[in-house]
Amino acid sequence: MTPADSAPPAAPEAASSEPASSAQPVFSPLHDTHVAAGALFTDFAGWQMPVRYTSDLAEHHAVRMAAGLFDLSHMAELAVRGPQAAEFLDYALAGKLSATAVGQAKYSMLLAESGGIIDDVVVYRLADDDFLVVANAGNHEVAYNTLLERAAAFDVTVADESDGVALIAVQGPRALEILMNTAGLVTPDARDLAALKYYWSQPATYAGEDLLVARTGYTGEDGFELYTPVALATQLWADLMAAGEPFGLVPAGLAARDTLRLEAGMPLYGHELGLDTLPAQAGLGRVPNLSKGDFVGRAALERASSNPTSAHERVLVGLLGDGKRAARAGYELFAADAASADANGADAAGAETGARAQPIGVVTSGVLSPTLGLPVAMAYIDPRYSTADTLVWVDVRGKRLPFRITPLPFYSRKRD
Repeated sequence: MTPADSAPPAAPEAASSEPASSAQPVFSPLHDTHVAAGALFTDFAGWQMPVRYTSDLAEHHAVRMAAGLFDLSHMAELAVRGPQAAEFLDYALAGKLSATAVGQAKYSMLLAESGGIIDDVVVYRLADDDFLVVANAGNHEVAYNTLLERAAAFDVTVADESDGVALIAVQGPRALEILMNTAGLVTPDARDLAALKYYWSQPATYAGEDLLVARTGYTGEDGFELYTPVALATQLWADLMAAGEPFGLVPAGLAARDTLRLEAGMPLYGHELGLDTLPAQAGLGRVPNLSKGDFVGRAALERASSNPTSAHERVLVGLLGDGKRAARAGYELFAADAASADANGADAAGAETGARAQPIGVVTSGVLSPTLGLPVAMAYIDPRYSTADTLVWVDVRGKRLPFRITPLPFYSRKRD
């Protein structure tokens, strides 16, 4: 089951293999705070962002068991306002944003005319004519410019407000308690946070300034994301850490964010999603709303749906293995019968093999799951081999190891 079948895939970005930028690095407004906490940094879409503070495993387990605090200030915040804002977004994006209520959030996609995915986004409806589009850091400029171009025929304004916004996420089963105990954070009613539904947001104030609190995230856990003015970010981070100390809150980096989202079966742009990917291939065929009017990419999606033998054949699946060797992005998949019949005699132990058989797919993301203790991965595969429990082989540095097709997600949190 894909995230789209159960719940929205939440905020769109975790750690990724973005190409390093040749420009001067961009620093989060919380950079000095991360340095003081002993963070190690990585280049992410030109930003210097914390990849870990202590250990990937400790931060991952803290989010699953208590809570983690993430700096997501590299994300892009694009404001869409005006009398035709809803109508414009219905045309510019794949989903029907006009159907969302004020306060509601919606996962959607910015598609090319080809139907390929330019970016996946989360859109918040703040008022009847006021929306916030949150795009991936690596697609910041292309998402902004694409929206600007598509807005030309509508009575709307598209503004890039990213430089003035810091984004902090509290993720984990203790997240609600932490927010309700954070000094200076005020909601219209103290009960509002507890009553806030998943994929909804509400206004709040911190230190007398307005911010937005959203019950969204990208970890598979309950959690909140706080969109706050840059000037307040350092103090808010400190107050959240102080409130969270009794509940086990720890700062967490992009490495833990990536293993968390992978266990939760959430796709990542540049890995599971891209310009050469149609939403249905990624298990996200429900995101485009074909019951609304025209939108960019609609014609291509309709052509693809009527031509199942098109070039876009491979589909996204989950893989579950044995042992401790992870299947990493780029590793090739082979049919079990082809691997076992290989001239060099592959067996279930993963003996050395040749490469006569044609690959049937490729891994897009993979890790040794900290929660399950087993290797998990996502991969695009020939649909003939996509049935659950089908045995396939993954070429892991010259050895073919057995994996089984497994429904996504690998991990689902317990709900009350």
